[in-house]
Amino acid sequence: MMGVPVIGQHAWAGLILGLAPCVAGAQTVYVASQGAGTLVALAPGSASGGAPLAVGRGPAQMAAGPGGQLYLTHPDTGRVTLVDESGGTVRRTYPVPGQPFGIAISADGAQLYVGDWAGNRVMRLSAESGTLEGTVPVGREPAALVIDGRGMLYVADRESRQVSVVDTTAMARVATIPVGEAPFALTLSPAGDRLYVANVRSGTVSVIDTANRRTVATFAVGGMPYGVAVSPDGARILVTDQRAGTLVVVDAVSGATLAAVPVGRYPEGVAVAGHRAYVANWFSDSVSVIDLTTLRETYRIAVPEGPRSLAVPPRAGR
Repeated sequence: MMGVPVIGQHAWAGLILGLAPCVAGAQTVYVASQGAGTLVALAPGSASGGAPLAVGRGPAQMAAGPGGQLYLTHPDTGRVTLVDESGGTVRRTYPVPGQPFGIAISADGAQLYVGDWAGNRVMRLSAESGTLEGTVPVGREPAALVIDGRGMLYVADRESRQVSVVDTTAMARVATIPVGEAPFALTLSPAGDRLYVANVRSGTVSVIDTANRRTVATFAVGGMPYGVAVSPDGARILVTDQRAGTLVVVDAVSGATLAAVPVGRYPEGVAVAGHRAYVANWFSDSVSVIDLTTLRETYRIAVPEGPRSLAVPPRAGR
């Protein structure tokens, strides 16, 4: 894209060694590259990535815990990797039954919830040891998982056109909510009262009222919406469109499209840190950084092959 600087891969070494610890009051963004099997830290305000950390073959999804740990799923090898954020090291990797894909972590960081893509279930694991603590059936091909402050887990059942709601205390599915075709990504509003669902084949975003557990709106965004996030004030929904190579910015109340920001090829994961959005460009081997005030891409950061998943560790005390 003309006018947008791209920081080359030669810039990794020497700028940030290993994973960069969080700076006080700021947030580091982590990007997992499925093709390269690496994790890279994007330090606050930096236009370059840190040195890649090898995490094993094919990391797909990632969750950040409250104690400075990062957890990555590896569906091809049936494993979860635990990375110590502060030390920038792989602490351990443990086997997981089935084909682990989507992942979420409890508020206290003690339990992991992992979707078994092939087994149509969610597993609860000890976050420290990986010990299997329970399972619950859900729909076909559970993709994204997200958990709210009440311990309710929401699961995008891609091939069942629904979101499953799981009570994590009882490990029981308590509701299913119809959405669009091929739901793949989920995010909660800052207040937790709305769940936004990116439906890949419908070109839509479903809006779910989490109190009533029903879809209250469907916003047409077009293309192939693969990733979804929300602005810190809850006013805008951010959706990656793989087909068009854009980040679509949508008004969270009206559903009106406010902007379609060009990014790299086949964008998938999107995350927000401060006043910036970060987009993983799967086929461009880069991360686009978008200013949420101007709604423009300010630069791209080159990362190892096949970036798909992004994570932003929670701020201390939250």
